[in-house]
Amino acid sequence: MSSTTPTLHLLCGKIASGKSTLAAELSRADGTVVVSEDDWLSGLFSGKISSISDYMRCMSKLRKVMGPHVVSLLNEGVSVVLDFQANTIASRDWMRGILEQTTAAHQLHVLDVPDKICIARLHARNAQGDHQFAATEEQFRQISKHFVAPSREEGFNTVLHHVDPKH
Repeated sequence: MSSTTPTLHLLCGKIASGKSTLAAELSRADGTVVVSEDDWLSGLFSGKISSISDYMRCMSKLRKVMGPHVVSLLNEGVSVVLDFQANTIASRDWMRGILEQTTAAHQLHVLDVPDKICIARLHARNAQGDHQFAATEEQFRQISKHFVAPSREEGFNTVLHHVDPKH
């Protein structure tokens, strides 16, 4: 095991902003694993998530077991890319609770991607048909209403990933 401090990587960005792509890149570092909310929700609750309330119910169950698991990984020296949305204060509070049970470092990766780019990516992803959840544009807009960008007062070590809409 490496003698470096393990890191918890958190991901904040709207649907199709590139969170899972960034998670895969971050996981290439030695001693790092990805824990993907979409993979776990799909595997455990396949066909049972068709609304935001379904997602909230299933996500709550998943967090209850995944939080202690992530704490264990970090405390064993494994860095974790937590590919769960850190898009609300409540989500980030849950993630902070994980950190407080460890001595791990952390980085909150904020993907600043314009809605029109996210929607274009969402349509392309849905057309490919290989993502566990095919959100509609209406669902994107409905879920995006709940997005709250992290504030400096929350105290996270933030790394901004900006996408220029002109490129």
